[in-house]
Amino acid sequence: MFDFRQLRYFIAVAEELSFTRAAQRLHLSQPPLSQQIQALEQDLGVRLLERDKRNVMLTEPGRLFLDQARQILAMADEARTQVAEAAAGFSGHLRLAYTVSVSFHPALPQTLLRLGQNAPNVRVWLSEMYTQPQFSAIRNGQIDVGFVRDLPTHEDDAQALRVDIIDYEPLLLALPEGHRLAGRQSVELGEVAGDPFVVQPRELAATLYDRLLRLAAKAGFHPVIRQHAQQLNGLLALVAADVGLALVPASMQVVKLAGVSYVPLADPDAHLVLAVASPAENPSPVVVQCLETVAAAKAAIGL
Repeated sequence: MFDFRQLRYFIAVAEELSFTRAAQRLHLSQPPLSQQIQALEQDLGVRLLERDKRNVMLTEPGRLFLDQARQILAMADEARTQVAEAAAGFSGHLRLAYTVSVSFHPALPQTLLRLGQNAPNVRVWLSEMYTQPQFSAIRNGQIDVGFVRDLPTHEDDAQALRVDIIDYEPLLLALPEGHRLAGRQSVELGEVAGDPFVVQPRELAATLYDRLLRLAAKAGFHPVIRQHAQQLNGLLALVAADVGLALVPASMQVVKLAGVSYVPLADPDAHLVLAVASPAENPSPVVVQCLETVAAAKAAIGL
């Protein structure tokens, strides 16, 4: 069976219509070139070239085979390129999950933007998912990378996952616009000990829920939960309606909802982790490419 080298030799001779010029182009002597062309013709069982002492001409089968040879080499080069890109993480599929609050943080859109620019052949599949389910989904191979809001607490997760911290994002108090503390430079959480709060259900957003309880306990009170909302945007709507106060990540300030005022908390522990989780062992090239892109995005936004 003929090989790629013979195809390249034949194409050179067919384009130059001269064994001498083809040999010079290929940087080899003429006898081996002639031997390879003869072997190719014997393998195919047809004469591809008519030659005498002065002229070389393509036969009709030779013209047909020239087109086929060019296509075969082009396909081989494309396959080689695709394999190399896949090995370097520049092509393939990436299943990426993120918590809802992360969609407001610049790290996620910056990562997706840079990934699209640097690796346009990587197909990204996005899904919203809370933090704990993301840990399980990565371990089970359901997703490749996750933007999460907490560090693994279970030993199995901690051993199976790599978690790179992107940001310790400050937490803000979302207040009704007419609240007595609206407009302040900062607020001690103890100042709102008697105010009701609105929260996401703990089974959906345990990280933020538990952070509110810990910060409140540190301030010497247990928060009164007046209402639950499934999403952060729903919390803000309840705040605007003066149903209660809400603890939210600082990136939520991009949501300019009428009737809502954001005030920083003075407590240095009032922050929420933003991290990227991935398999600890044998990450795919696409995952490695994603993690490198996350690091570049982190640096670009000054974190």
